[in-house]
Amino acid sequence: MSNFFKASIGRKVLVGLSGLFLFSFILVHLTVNLFLLAGQESYNIATHFMTTNPVIQTIEPILAVGFILHIAYSVWLTFLNQKTRPQKFLKVDQSKSSTWASRNMFVLGGLIFVFLIIHISNFWYKLNFTEIGYIEHGGEMMKDAYTMVASSFAIWWYVVIYVAGAVLLGFHLNHGFQSAFQTIGLSNEIWRKRWTVIGNFLSIVIAAGFSIIALYFLIKHLIS
Repeated sequence: MSNFFKASIGRKVLVGLSGLFLFSFILVHLTVNLFLLAGQESYNIATHFMTTNPVIQTIEPILAVGFILHIAYSVWLTFLNQKTRPQKFLKVDQSKSSTWASRNMFVLGGLIFVFLIIHISNFWYKLNFTEIGYIEHGGEMMKDAYTMVASSFAIWWYVVIYVAGAVLLGFHLNHGFQSAFQTIGLSNEIWRKRWTVIGNFLSIVIAAGFSIIALYFLIKHLIS
């Protein structure tokens, strides 16, 4: 098994599997974030559940490992591909045979990583390691995550960064979703088209969903 993951195909499989795992997490993350549109009480209850549920707490370190593996193996594969590519000076126009996202996955990944650091420091870190205020619901005290998010999305330049990050994430996920199923051998002439449709739909939903949430709070702040 260790030799398999040392081989090129093994590394690609690991990138694909970790990518699908992260894709599923992003869908769950978006689902929770959509509670923001339902109001303060709904989102705080959802956030409280996610931050106190023992199953979710167990998954968090696995998620962190998934991110690390996905990033590390993606960088490694890109380095090896660049190292073994013949005639590095020869530039071939691939615009007609591949998508922009597929040709720029490494760049997209790097930009998304920068966005992820900003996002973690502005939300996850504040939620877990700073005092953000509490509200009472059903006799139980819970962190007021709603107010924290709303105040962040009241800053126009942060919303611009957030929306740009969501769009880049959509492009990255769109190609990564289809590529992952092809790598693990679950794509053929019939299913390739289906994975393409599903990937397009889900990537648009994710990019639009995160963007709409941020823009909703910015507009709400501007007209209030």
